Amino acid sequence: MNASSAVPSAVIILAAGAGTRMKSELPKVMHAIGGRSMLEHAIAAGRELNPERMAVVVRHQRDKVAEHIAAFDPQAVIVDQDEIPGTGRAVEVGLQGLDASGEVTGTVVVTYGDVPLLQAQTLRELIAFHEEDSNAVTVLTTHIDNPGSYGRIVRNQAGEVVAIVEAKDATEEQLAITEINSGIYAFDARVLREALLEVTTDNAQGEKYITDVLAIARSKGYRTSALAIEDRWEVEGANDRVQLAQLGRKLNDRIVEAHMRNGATIIDPATTWIDVTVEISNDVTILPGVQLHGTTRIETGATIGPDTTLTDTEVHAGATVTRAHSLGAIIGEDATVGPFAYLRPGTVLGTKAKLGTFCEAKNSQLGEGAKVPHLSYVGDATIGEGSNIGAGSIFANYNGVEKSRTVIGKHTRMGSGGIFVAPVTVGDGVYSGAGALIRKDVPSGALAFSETSQRNIDGWVQKNRAGTEPAQAAAAAEETQPGQPE
Repeated sequence: MNASSAVPSAVIILAAGAGTRMKSELPKVMHAIGGRSMLEHAIAAGRELNPERMAVVVRHQRDKVAEHIAAFDPQAVIVDQDEIPGTGRAVEVGLQGLDASGEVTGTVVVTYGDVPLLQAQTLRELIAFHEEDSNAVTVLTTHIDNPGSYGRIVRNQAGEVVAIVEAKDATEEQLAITEINSGIYAFDARVLREALLEVTTDNAQGEKYITDVLAIARSKGYRTSALAIEDRWEVEGANDRVQLAQLGRKLNDRIVEAHMRNGATIIDPATTWIDVTVEISNDVTILPGVQLHGTTRIETGATIGPDTTLTDTEVHAGATVTRAHSLGAIIGEDATVGPFAYLRPGTVLGTKAKLGTFCEAKNSQLGEGAKVPHLSYVGDATIGEGSNIGAGSIFANYNGVEKSRTVIGKHTRMGSGGIFVAPVTVGDGVYSGAGALIRKDVPSGALAFSETSQRNIDGWVQKNRAGTEPAQAAAAAEETQPGQPE
């Protein structure tokens, strides 16, 4: 069988554990790496197999985990584990939950909600190996130099798996075995169902172990085997935050490498973090200190960074984003952002538009070639193509009760230090003077300015701030500049 065509009848994901070593109010399986929770990674891998049915077994913080599952995969069947502990019981109730809509036949894959690096291709290879050899039980294994507390895989001379022995129950000879049990299985559904009826809690932990199914199946003459994989990280789980960080780093290394092999230039992979959901085209350049999250998509020829964080952001071809933070924005073709710019949700930059140094934009659209180069806040505004907004401009969009919109026409030249008090509309081709306070609509082709007279009150500092350093400086200046006009 070709592994790519291997399709299981069902996938059961075990996610009932408390995960106390995380020391967290958040359920362990909901802790995230690479833009998804560990459980979401497990569900995504299972779904790639195109199973007829999928169940996720829950218990600890049941409602919170169930809501999390339903939001990510509404089709997954959520099954509650009862008070009987153990992985065997978890699989049993998972199978019963799936059987409720018709008895499952064929191959059942069992995996875990805290094994986030497991790939669908590995599960396909497990299924293909399982079905080609007509196995009743096939366990996924790997070799590690220091197996520690992992269960050992015991094989006979023919290479068949005869037992899975827990480390605490193993002999010295068995402890020397480096092949370990991942806890991930492919089962024949009928054999699994029958064997689970015979699994008991008669052990030191008082739990029903899924490992007992292998021994029971073998005792009945069924074939049992194991598929060993080279990459141990695929079957590593995270029981605490240290292990979670290790898995996060390993996952990120793989994501970054995949993008480089697909044609992206990533200058410093060690300081670049990319979620699994991010899309990057070829000939994109990623500079050091970049984080790409969520549904971010970057098109050919764009340059991102350094020191930039993009979340749910579209960056079109040829754009440059430097030392910026963006959430939910669209950056047009050949547009320029930064350095030190903040793009909030609803911001759209047209082709060759610019949002420059120390600028913030929110729910605003800049037309083709429009520029906001320096030190400005643009909130709830539409700026027409070719317009230029002077340094230090503020779009005053909030009156304390509601937010209103400012519309700037095409090819305007707005002077520095302008304040646009929404709602207000500025027509096409308008100029404004520096420091203009725009409270009323400006017709196309007009010059808008705020006419005020400057007033100086001589001697105010010495009179009202006597004894201060400014007063002393002013007095000294008067001494060196005698005869100044009143």
